[in-house]
Amino acid sequence: MNATAKTKPAPLGRGLSALFGDTDASYTPPRLVKNENGATDERDSFLEVGIEQLIEGAFQPRRHFDEEALSLLAESVQSCGVLQPLIVRKLPGQPRLYEIIAGERRWRAAGRAGIKKVPVIVRELTDRQAMEIGLIENVQRQDLSPLEEAEGYRRLLEEFHHTQENLAKIVGKSRPHITNFLRLLKLPDSVKAMLNSGAMTMAHARVVITAKDPEALAKEIVQKGLSVRQAEALAKKVSDGRFAKKDRVSANGDPNILALERDIGRSLGLKIKIHVLTSTTGTLAVHYNDLDQLESVLKKLQG
Repeated sequence: MNATAKTKPAPLGRGLSALFGDTDASYTPPRLVKNENGATDERDSFLEVGIEQLIEGAFQPRRHFDEEALSLLAESVQSCGVLQPLIVRKLPGQPRLYEIIAGERRWRAAGRAGIKKVPVIVRELTDRQAMEIGLIENVQRQDLSPLEEAEGYRRLLEEFHHTQENLAKIVGKSRPHITNFLRLLKLPDSVKAMLNSGAMTMAHARVVITAKDPEALAKEIVQKGLSVRQAEALAKKVSDGRFAKKDRVSANGDPNILALERDIGRSLGLKIKIHVLTSTTGTLAVHYNDLDQLESVLKKLQG
């Protein structure tokens, strides 16, 4: 390779390794770097900065930090320290302050554990790059809520123009996985609240999504504490019932059905109602006012 040839900058949308300039998302840093005081020594290429020098990232997709999970992480940090450096960038005009791009949970856990300093990797990033890195880093993890993960995918698709196929490769998920999560964003707010609170699972939500009235179905699933299989059976039952009702409405306006009701009614001397359920099934209702009328009908049927 020509030594004078310029190295092209890593493009956005090729995973965390491309965005960070590292070999992989877990990061294996080079040697001979400067510490916070400017001294050069033989150690990994990150700074150790005080936790008070770090501020929350402006592009953090996480809306909720689970208290129990954060406490467990704090215990781990207290025992083993922060093993993976945070990704940060300098704040303009604030030389000793850094904005967290990736690793806010580790920072919060370190604070709880009483850790005074954490390792960080400083990157020069634009707002666009900072946002994309923050989103990708978070959706690659397993501790986002389903809706947080879905919102992360939506922003990466809409704001950074990734395709679903390309995004699936970046975050290490299947394309159907991303599609299923994106569908959650179409749920009514009340159903989203049930999902966020843990009242219903992602599997339940997938059942509810296709319902004509997802809110009513979700409420019944939660109130009855149905399993996913029971929820699927209920959804099918509701769907079949609504189809029949819709079909009856259209059938009852059919002049041929109305004529048939009149003919049978005249023959029996009673009011007749035909309910069409599908193209080949239905019910025939005979209305009688007293037992004499019923006996008359039974005799005709038996005869």
